[in-house]
Amino acid sequence: MEDLNAILTPGMLVRHPGAPEWGVGQVQSNIGGRVTVNFRDSGKVVIDSSRIALHPVFESDN
Repeated sequence: MEDLNAILTPGMLVRHPGAPEWGVGQVQSNIGGRVTVNFRDSGKVVIDSSRIALHPVFESDN
C-alpha cells in the first residue's frame, strides 16, 4: 500500500477509517511511518501508516 499518510503534517485534522467513534483527531507528529494523533473522543493514538490510511478532514467536513 502506498503511504498516503506521508503528506500529513502536525496540526492537520484526520479521521481513522476503522474507528469513526474516535471523532476528529489532530496530527501531533509524523515520523518514520508512525503518525501520532490526538483524537477528540479517544485521546492520543500512534498509527502505523503502513497499515492504516488516515482520512484528512477539512473545515467543511467537521
